[in-house]
Amino acid sequence: MQVTETLNEGLKRAYTITVTAAELDAKVQEKLIEAQPDVEIKGFRKGKVPLAILKKQFGSRVLGDAMQEAIDSAMKGHFDATGDRPALQPDVKMVGGDSWKEGQDVVVEMSYEALPPIPEFDATGIVLERLVVKADDAAVAEALENLAGSAKSFDDRKKGSKAKDGDQVVIDFKGSVDDVPFDGGSAEDYPLVLGSGSFIPGFEEQLVGAKAGDEVKVNVTFPENYGAAHLAGKAAVFDCTIKSVKEPKPAEIDDELAKKFGAEDLAALKGQIAERLEAEYKGASRAVLKRKLLDQLDALVKFDLPPALVEAEAAQIAHQLWHEEHPEEHGHQHGSIEATDEHKMLAERRVRLGLLLAEVGRKAEVTVSDAEMTQAVLAAARQYPGQERAFFEFVQKNAQMQQQLRAPIFEDKVVDHIVAMAKVSDKETSKDDLQKAVEALDEL
Repeated sequence: MQVTETLNEGLKRAYTITVTAAELDAKVQEKLIEAQPDVEIKGFRKGKVPLAILKKQFGSRVLGDAMQEAIDSAMKGHFDATGDRPALQPDVKMVGGDSWKEGQDVVVEMSYEALPPIPEFDATGIVLERLVVKADDAAVAEALENLAGSAKSFDDRKKGSKAKDGDQVVIDFKGSVDDVPFDGGSAEDYPLVLGSGSFIPGFEEQLVGAKAGDEVKVNVTFPENYGAAHLAGKAAVFDCTIKSVKEPKPAEIDDELAKKFGAEDLAALKGQIAERLEAEYKGASRAVLKRKLLDQLDALVKFDLPPALVEAEAAQIAHQLWHEEHPEEHGHQHGSIEATDEHKMLAERRVRLGLLLAEVGRKAEVTVSDAEMTQAVLAAARQYPGQERAFFEFVQKNAQMQQQLRAPIFEDKVVDHIVAMAKVSDKETSKDDLQKAVEALDEL
């Protein structure tokens, strides 16, 4: 077996792998000998079938496996010997293709872009500032007000009062398209909070100003991306009867409210809120710290990037951003999307940092434990209520999905590893300033 270099330019590599006919024949013979004890053919006892007969009957079937194993073995030997790690799956082509015949040497052309050597850097020279925010009384009071608002009740307004935004109207309604009622388009005694956005766009606004006893025709158009395809984009009329108009009444902030949310009393609820707020602040602060670290690493460590990896990342970024700008498009029948210079710059940053963090994690032997993966799968499964088991089975069978769940955990652990070596100082700040710092992340 021979491996000959044909290209070594930058990170681009190309080789010719030759497996001689004799080597291939020996591999076929080896596989037949391995299978011989389990083969049974009429006229011969199990395990006693002569190799010549086995080769005649099964040789062509075994040949393909032998050829693949020989090539795989040559590639593995090459990567072990050179230390190269391909950025993407190597491109492997058989010379001659369909014209190859048994008895000939097998010649394969392999090309790839190698991952670059990653320069060392001194993490102790990195200087970072961690924003620290305490949950003050004002923040706890604001959170309590929000909780009281979510636990609000509704009381009847005075007779003849007009419904306002935020009021609850109890209605009977019947919907029709082209004067034909449709399934799910009617209900009785339905409590609807005006301004909640729970109905079709434009529906709730037409009930503002209505009084108990009024009958209102609401004209709306179903969105183009409406879940029920037979209604999507259709104009509809809803005949509504207003049965009552109710004004919101926030819950009292007292021990009873605390018990509704599982706390022993109001003091205990305030303590829980403070803990939750500080956990949120800590998470936001970490996001800001991580961005500052990545910015420094991006400026500090430079190396050549595999062009194919950058192009693939730029294409993915362009595709993702296009869908964010066109949320109505759920499929991929939108033709090609060209990556801009801005996409390519962002792709270079992501690829550089991704390779750098992967190398730091490899050298530091950072791993993602089974328990951490289980927690990640559990968190992801919560997005599919009622289908958790199916999601677990999907993840178990899908290596790509496992990698998608593992990657952010690995990255965060590597970031923590670097931060632990860096010079980090704490700076107390306000909630508003932290919020501005978080919002600035989206602007970069």
